[in-house]
Amino acid sequence: MAGMQKKQLALDTNILFDLAHDKDFAHTFREVLQQRGYSLKVPPTVVQELGFYALRKQVPETPFALKALQNMREWGILPFDLVPTGHTITSEFSAKLIRKGFLPEGEFNDGLILAETSLACIHVLATRDFHILGIGEAYLKTQFDESDLMPVAAFHPNILLTALR
Repeated sequence: MAGMQKKQLALDTNILFDLAHDKDFAHTFREVLQQRGYSLKVPPTVVQELGFYALRKQVPETPFALKALQNMREWGILPFDLVPTGHTITSEFSAKLIRKGFLPEGEFNDGLILAETSLACIHVLATRDFHILGIGEAYLKTQFDESDLMPVAAFHPNILLTALR
C-alpha cells in the first residue's frame, strides 16, 4: 500500500556494543525484530559515541566500537540524521531532563538520544541504560509533551522480545 510506513525502532549505544561483543541475546533481539518487519535505526548521538570510543585507542571499548561501526550495515541497522534545527531542540530537551533531575549531570547524551528518536518519529528506543529506563514511562511522556515532542517509550530489549513472542 502506498504511504504505509515500516515499523521502526531506535537502538541505544549499549545495544550496538552488545552486538559487537557477539552477545546471543542481542543478535536474537535484532533478528526477531527484523523478521517481524522492524527497521532498526541508530540516532546521531549513538554514532558519535561509537566514533568517540573508536578513536580512543587506549580503552577496552575501542575494538567493539570499531566492530559496531563496521558491521551496522551488515546487521541491517541504519543511522539517521537530523536537520540542523533538530540539534538545538535535542540539546534543550536533554538539558531540561537534567535540570528537572530525571537524568544525572553526566548523562547529557541520554537526553539527546531520546529527543533524536522523537524527532525521527520513532516511537520506541531499545536500551539497557538504567538512567533512561529509570525515568519511568509516564514521567518521560510528560517531558516530551511539555517540549512539544512526540513521546518515545524506552524499553529493555528483553522486555521487547518477551512482548513479541
